[in-house]
Amino acid sequence: MAWQDNRITQLFKIQYPVVQGGMVWCSGWRLASAVSNNGGLGLLGAGSMRPDVLREHIQKMKVATQKPWGVNVPLLYPEMELIMDILVEEGVKIVFTSAGSPAKWTSFLKNHGMTVVHVIANSRFAKKCEDAGVDAIVAEGFEAGGHNGREETTTMALIPLVKKATQLPIIAAGGIGSGRQMLAAMALGADGVQIGSRFALSEESSAHEAFKNYAVKAVEGDTLLSLKQLAPVRLLRNRFFDLVREAEQRCASIDELKELLGRGRARKGIFEGDLEEGELEIGQVAALIDEVKPVGQIFEEILGEYEEGREGLIG
Repeated sequence: MAWQDNRITQLFKIQYPVVQGGMVWCSGWRLASAVSNNGGLGLLGAGSMRPDVLREHIQKMKVATQKPWGVNVPLLYPEMELIMDILVEEGVKIVFTSAGSPAKWTSFLKNHGMTVVHVIANSRFAKKCEDAGVDAIVAEGFEAGGHNGREETTTMALIPLVKKATQLPIIAAGGIGSGRQMLAAMALGADGVQIGSRFALSEESSAHEAFKNYAVKAVEGDTLLSLKQLAPVRLLRNRFFDLVREAEQRCASIDELKELLGRGRARKGIFEGDLEEGELEIGQVAALIDEVKPVGQIFEEILGEYEEGREGLIG
C-alpha cells in the first residue's frame, strides 16, 4: 500500500505511519535510528536522560540516520528549561510532549520551527491540544505500558472519542504491536500508530536483556495498572509489584507509597535488569510478543500483517 496521501507520513515526511514510542530506558539512539532507517519515525526517550546524555544521543542520531526523527519529552521533567534549550541548540525538528499541559511549551517549540505532537489519554484534552497549536495528537489507551491515563479508557473506545472531538491528525497508541492491530486502529479513525512495547523488546532497544527475556514470557494478566494514587503505571508482576499491590490493598498513604517507590525503580528494572526490585513497565501487548527481534524484521512483519488483513477485509 502507498502511504503518500496519509496525514502522518506527510506531516513527518516518513515512509510509513508508524511511530516508535519514546520509552524510558529503551529509546536510545540505536533504537530510534533503526526505526527511522526502516521508514518509521524514531523517537529518543528524554524521560530517562540527563541533559548531557540527551545531547549525546541527539548528536549520535544525526550521524546514524538521515531520515526524520524526534524526541519525546515528559513535561514533568525537573530540568525542562535546559532540555528545551538543548532541543533548540541541536536543531531538533520533531518533539512529542507528554505528562503535562500542551499549552506550556508548544508555542515555544513551534516558534523555533519544530513540529509538535502531544500525548493524551482522554478526549477532553483534544480541544486543549488544538488551542495550544499542536500539529497532531497521540491518543493512548490504558493497554499501554509505562505511565497511563487515570480514566482507564481502552484504545478501541478512545480513538473514536478523540476522532469526534478534533480535526487534528491522530496517532493511536496502546495495545498495538501487530499489523492487524494497526489496521484496527486505522479503521477506528487513527491516521497512524505509535508502537511501544514491541520496539522496547527489540534487539536495538537499550533495555536490559534480562528485562526483555522476562517480558516476552508474559501472558494475559501479567501486567496491571498500579500506583494510581501517585501516577498510574502499567507494570509486570514481580516482587516490587506485589509490595505495591499489598500497600494499595490496605489503603497505604501517599507518603508511604512514595517511600516504597523511592527513586530509580524503572532504571533498576528496565535498564539494569533487576527483575525483583525494579519497576518493570510494559504494555498488555507483551502477551503477544514471544521473541526479541531486530527492528527491520519487526517492520516487515507489521507491514505484511497489515496488508494481509486489509486484503482479507476487501476480498
